[in-house]
Amino acid sequence: MSPIWREGNRVTLLPEASRFLPAMLDAIHGARHYVLVELYLMASGTLADRVSDALTDAARRGVSVYLLLDGFGSMGLDSDDRQRLRHAGVQLRLFNPLGFHSLARNLSRDHRKIVVVDGDVAFTGGFGAVDEFLDAWYEIAVRIEGPVVADWEALFRRLWRSRLTRADSAKASRQPLTAPRKPTRYPDGVRGRAMSARGYRYQAIRHSLHRRVETAQTRIWLCTPYFVPTFALRRRLARAAKRGVDVRLLLPGAKHDHPGVRYAGQRFYQAMLKAGVRIYEFQPTFIHAKFVLADDWVSIGSCNFDHWNLHWNLEANQEVDDPGLADEVRALFERHFAASDEVDAARWAARPWTQRAREWVYGLLDAAMMRLK
Repeated sequence: MSPIWREGNRVTLLPEASRFLPAMLDAIHGARHYVLVELYLMASGTLADRVSDALTDAARRGVSVYLLLDGFGSMGLDSDDRQRLRHAGVQLRLFNPLGFHSLARNLSRDHRKIVVVDGDVAFTGGFGAVDEFLDAWYEIAVRIEGPVVADWEALFRRLWRSRLTRADSAKASRQPLTAPRKPTRYPDGVRGRAMSARGYRYQAIRHSLHRRVETAQTRIWLCTPYFVPTFALRRRLARAAKRGVDVRLLLPGAKHDHPGVRYAGQRFYQAMLKAGVRIYEFQPTFIHAKFVLADDWVSIGSCNFDHWNLHWNLEANQEVDDPGLADEVRALFERHFAASDEVDAARWAARPWTQRAREWVYGLLDAAMMRLK
């Protein structure tokens, strides 16, 4: 069953860590009832300390605080930092810690980013609690109020109780979740829904994107840090461009945390360019953001829209159908296009053999990884 569209929401675009980090931390500092946090990446450092300070302060005030971290993505969080959270009363659980079970299960990760405070406000995006988000990676987030907050909360609560999570302490396993609170509905709010995906078993995010690409009338602009798309998405993007839709991809440039992934994705450039898709490579820093604009529809969250994420990971995106937010996202895209190098089709077709060799090698590795079960 498809997630429900809900009316009466307020969604605030928060581009750059200098905006979304203070907004999230302020919300946690103002919590009175409960705080729910679900992250893929958390590693000891300056940002993890700031997040931990906010969570421990809330717990000491009597707020119920629940922290759900991915078992692999949080391996950089020191045991001392975990103990500090537990001793302050933060309930900590890990999703799918690495173990001696099937390879496929180890590859399944919780890549979602969810913060919910008191059932009143939620945040999502591509953020994590690692220092790269302070100065090395560009990211965006959204602040959400209204009925759809309850859906974000339900995603967290369902996974907290799942068999693939475990308590990081005996006390956490006995601590029940605080009862949810009903969010406010705003008469002047916008239409939105919380979308989730759970590997190959449930891909509502992918299906929603495909429908929007197929029906777009004016534009499809997509930003993703890991452009290794499925054949189905590549075909839809190419068809849209051929029918006259303005299709653009905003991708990382040479500043990339996984250069091999960039090369694997570049093997698709020539076909995309030939179909009329415009490709921009962001220059200032590594762009880690994941957001899409199709006419007046916006999707922002954790999903990279690459076939690895869609096959293995838990993902979640906020969708909004609103001209006002769409206009803000359009302006954001345009600023980033101006800070990017557009890939020229003729020059790309004449690229040197060394570049082609990298694409071929990393393409083979990508294909081999996707055959893992």
